[in-house]
Amino acid sequence: MTLFKNDLIALAQSPLSHWLTHLPAQLEHWQQAQQHGELRKWLKCVAQLPNLAAEQVSLADTVTVQGADVTDGEQSRIRGLLQQLTPWRKGPFNLHGVHIDTEWRSDYKWQRVAPHIGDLSGHQVLDVGCGSGYHLWRMLESGAEQVWGVDPGQLFLAQFLAIRHFMPAKLQARAHWFPLGVEDLPELRAFDTVFSMGVLYHRRSPIDFLAQLKAQLRSHGQLVLETLVVEGDATTVLVPGQTYAKMRNVWFIPSSLALLHWLERCGFRDARVVDESVTDISEQRATAWMTGQSLADFLDPHDPSKTIEGYPAPRRAVIIAKA
Repeated sequence: MTLFKNDLIALAQSPLSHWLTHLPAQLEHWQQAQQHGELRKWLKCVAQLPNLAAEQVSLADTVTVQGADVTDGEQSRIRGLLQQLTPWRKGPFNLHGVHIDTEWRSDYKWQRVAPHIGDLSGHQVLDVGCGSGYHLWRMLESGAEQVWGVDPGQLFLAQFLAIRHFMPAKLQARAHWFPLGVEDLPELRAFDTVFSMGVLYHRRSPIDFLAQLKAQLRSHGQLVLETLVVEGDATTVLVPGQTYAKMRNVWFIPSSLALLHWLERCGFRDARVVDESVTDISEQRATAWMTGQSLADFLDPHDPSKTIEGYPAPRRAVIIAKA
């Protein structure tokens, strides 16, 4: 398990050390299952990235690492290797002058979330469905002691490792990523803050998912939940057909009021909606780093207030609750 060696060492030295009763065996099983496919190719790209000193680091809207006297050849090498890890969906990043213009302007989401999460100083933070880890770096910017991302996506793992490769050692030691889904987590009840952004609607059983998130939080810990919602009262829930905005794995989209009711039923306290807004094509769009279809292709060309299937266009809410 050399891929996760340093992460497991950090875990052993953290308040989450009891996670080690489950995690090493899970990672060993995962690694044995990765004998084929594209992961090896992606990890080889990461291994070929040049080792450059990080002279300036910014964990702001564009997560940026800049070295001194980076040559054109080194920059070209970085660009060529990172382009082999496309599509890049969550960002943006700038690595030694290589700007990764991702499909999602994830900084827009963070700007909606950040004013409401309070000071994360000293927090052990979990991000469920963290993707390439963009928000992990923003959580460190907000003071988190350690950030732990879980996501089953193999490409996301390679992208996270590529970004972490360029970070200074003191930041590398505080950011961690494991190839797990929330269903793989034991009831740790140890995190100060748990984020779940853009996952709930992909779950066949949203109530079970919320209960799984609660099981990761210490008493009085904070949940930050960002998800698709529809307009309506506390009984309104959209159950799409085969696709929603061309996504096949969307199961339930509640209204914000219904979601607050779900959270209360799951035992969360003081749940409140802190932001609700319609997603527009400046936030999600095709770029040179994600050349496939994006939001503009998922909306009705004659009525952008609707998806291509005729459902309400994507509306997202941010909800804060206490365990």
